[in-house]
Amino acid sequence: MAIIKTRRKDRDKERIVSREEFIAQLRRLADALEADKAFVIRVAGERIRVPRDADLGIEHEREGASEEIELQLRWKRAR
Repeated sequence: MAIIKTRRKDRDKERIVSREEFIAQLRRLADALEADKAFVIRVAGERIRVPRDADLGIEHEREGASEEIELQLRWKRAR
């Protein structure tokens, strides 16, 4: 019997959410960070597990009349 491993496709998904949903997700994330626990979120139909030791960052972008702030969580996937 052979084991076949499949790689997840690279992806870049973004969606606009309501203010209430955004606040709820931020609150769940803050609670997980304070408790030193992993955070799980569903994005575009995929369940994403962010490990407790993910790198945290804040990014600011400005282009023309538009500005953007991104709260980033970055980690390496397990092989």
